Amino acid sequence: MELSASARSALSAGSVKIRLKRDGMFQQLTFAIKKIKMGNFEYAELFTDRIIDVSELSRIANEIGLPVEAKNGRAFPEGTSTKDFQGL
Repeated sequence: MELSASARSALSAGSVKIRLKRDGMFQQLTFAIKKIKMGNFEYAELFTDRIIDVSELSRIANEIGLPVEAKNGRAFPEGTSTKDFQGL
């Protein structure tokens, strides 16, 4: 799978600031890159410890091109799974 430019820059920087709608207001949150061990492999995802609507998580995952995890759930870009991000 080919990574987007925004996904590559987030991986190289170790974090990314994203503008999102939370509790009816626009906010800018910092998402850190987190390595998740699943079985025999590892994959990278964006992580925040805040609660974010699942629809916003899905939008961010599709926009950036990386999995996104918040306190209340995880979202992957459409048509992808953990194996697509193996070794990042």
